[in-house]
Amino acid sequence: MRIHKALLIGRYITAPRSAVYRALLDPRVTCDVHAFDACEGGALRISLTYDVPTGTGKTTAHTDTYRGRFVKLVPNEQVVEVDEFETTDPALRGEMTITITLADADGGTKLLATHDGLPRGVSPADNEAGWRMALAKLAALVEAR
Repeated sequence: MRIHKALLIGRYITAPRSAVYRALLDPRVTCDVHAFDACEGGALRISLTYDVPTGTGKTTAHTDTYRGRFVKLVPNEQVVEVDEFETTDPALRGEMTITITLADADGGTKLLATHDGLPRGVSPADNEAGWRMALAKLAALVEAR
């Protein structure tokens, strides 16, 4: 059962849409990538590890591992994936839909991310903080190229 509304977060990135799109589908720029087939229907499995001692993972004490699939890829415009945490905790289970949409904006790219279906055991504030950190890293990566 879901109790959280969808998270909608935006970020301006000083890089062309094509560079942002390539970075979203590049397994080398993601954390610990176990599987990453960047095509519609392709599978992904990724682990995010918290370096801080207070980090609490959903899969192990300091790691979130999730698996999913790409359901829609529109080059330079949109990435849609459906993911689920690998966990035994029922409050953290269930499919989540991530939709990232890219649009041209003032010499760069406007990225809009929607995270729908957040499990009830995940704090919306923590989820938003994680998204903001991830998008800041994505921006730093593509703006440096």
